[in-house]
Amino acid sequence: ALGARGLRSRLNSGQLIRVGRGVYRKADVSGDDDLAQVATLSATATICLTSALAHHDLTDAIPVTIDIAVPRGSWAPVTNAPVTWHRFDPSTFDIGRTQLPLTDDLSIGLYDAERSIVDAFRLAHAEGSDQAITALKRWLRLGGQPSLLLRTAASFPKALPRLHFALEV
Repeated sequence: ALGARGLRSRLNSGQLIRVGRGVYRKADVSGDDDLAQVATLSATATICLTSALAHHDLTDAIPVTIDIAVPRGSWAPVTNAPVTWHRFDPSTFDIGRTQLPLTDDLSIGLYDAERSIVDAFRLAHAEGSDQAITALKRWLRLGGQPSLLLRTAASFPKALPRLHFALEV
């Protein structure tokens, strides 16, 4: 445990850097401070939608904010980071969820490529259908297997017909 005086001393000496309210990192550790802040404040935070598609190189869109999902009904912390919070159904929240290491001892959730594409189709009314189609095309060109995508989509009945249609075309 580090007291207020020790914290102030390390901040003044440059050993620690303030990332956000109540969140600090060692000066010699590099990484994405915004993601580190979110991961520190929420254990269930998961990179989703456009941010996840960008991470998997399935879109050219550059997200203005970081899309982060938490289970519906859970608390989304206040952050200094530019975050758009999304609430996903707790029964399907962990489908396709992996971990993205940020430092040796800190990671954040990240939806895999298949789940990200399914979410793009599922939420096309809000995110735009062009993004979903572009992501699907890139994923297939990179060697993606439709059977894996359909297996993930089986848990999302509203996305399945749209995805079937797109794969047929």
